[in-house]
Amino acid sequence: MTHRETKSVVVVGGGQAGLSVSYYLSQAGLDHVVLERHAKFHSWRTNRWDTFCLVTPNWQCRLPDFPYNGGDPDGFMVKNQITDYLDAFVETFNPPIVEHCQVTKITKRPSGGYLVDSSQGHYSTDQVVIATGGYDNPIVPTYAADLDPSILQMHSVDYRRPEQMPDGATLVVGTGQSGVQLMEDMHLKGRDVHLAVGPAPRSPRQYRGRDATDWLYDMGHYKITIDQHPDPVHAMTKTNHYMTGRDGGHEIDLRKFALDGVSLYGSVSGMDGQKIQFLPDLEQNLDDADDSYLGIRNAIDAYIDKNGIDAPAEPTFEKLWRPQQETTEIDCAKQGITSILWAIGFRPDYSWIDVDVFDTHGRPAYNRGVCNETGFYFIGLGWLNTWGSGRFLGIDEDSKYLVDTISSVANTSKRIAS
Repeated sequence: MTHRETKSVVVVGGGQAGLSVSYYLSQAGLDHVVLERHAKFHSWRTNRWDTFCLVTPNWQCRLPDFPYNGGDPDGFMVKNQITDYLDAFVETFNPPIVEHCQVTKITKRPSGGYLVDSSQGHYSTDQVVIATGGYDNPIVPTYAADLDPSILQMHSVDYRRPEQMPDGATLVVGTGQSGVQLMEDMHLKGRDVHLAVGPAPRSPRQYRGRDATDWLYDMGHYKITIDQHPDPVHAMTKTNHYMTGRDGGHEIDLRKFALDGVSLYGSVSGMDGQKIQFLPDLEQNLDDADDSYLGIRNAIDAYIDKNGIDAPAEPTFEKLWRPQQETTEIDCAKQGITSILWAIGFRPDYSWIDVDVFDTHGRPAYNRGVCNETGFYFIGLGWLNTWGSGRFLGIDEDSKYLVDTISSVANTSKRIAS
């Protein structure tokens, strides 16, 4: 018979979400263990490029009872500053974390609760919190296998610096936050960069004297819950608005990069040897990104007018560049493209969870992280409750809510048992 250690709660994942839950579980006096497949904060330390920095201002870093208290609240922490902040948070309590521990299976316990198997032991528990995030499997399309093998292919999770890429040009695929920042990272180093532009929206950075996120916070945008959102499906599936915190923060207008020598194409649709095909959607994607950008500006303008706020005016927006024609195929050899950098996201892997907590599409089903199966929870995912749920801004509120629920379930179980 398998020996199992008994814990009231097992938390799977030792990043900022899982350890925020651990903080509140410790405050509540609930015995628990945090199982982390790598070392704590591995993703921040290892899976980021050298010049990585936050896109949201430092003041939005609000871990439980540990808000950012440095000297640059409106700045954007770089990678080592982020990990220093996280490490300092953990030092405020003593989380019962087991590192380098891969959870291999979770099943229901016949008597209620759950059985958790891992590479470093087995557990029997009343409640489980999944805090593994959604970045398990890097996405690379199947047609990537049709590309000439002499062309290096790399996913953004493995990119660290431009010098990793071979001599010649690089095609960056994807214009979410990572894609545009990696494109800029190489462009600033004088590399020849091509960019496949997808449908990601973009945002202003500074607008009318303040960071756009400051305005949005005051406007209550970050307090909107998913059940209040006018289009929740769109909110949960759309790509994040792109901008950057690099060098003090600035917006990214891809039209400016086109004028500065970056070659832009539409969405990649296929590959064959040295040939890459694109959809004729470049102009549409640029226009849609600008519509999103202008929508944010217009909302801020309306808020300023409504509240009589004295804020500096901004110049009228102008589209600085338009494609003369849509390029639907290129020859990598002729363009000098020797590498592809995929920046089109990740897929989560929940194959090790054998509990009925998923919808028909295989996505976790919950309300504010609370599943229909008693004692089963998710945390750290985008729009778990608000826009900030998958970010530093909302993790405190989300983790406290879950632990309040966990405590309630635990107390109910004690009353029934007695």
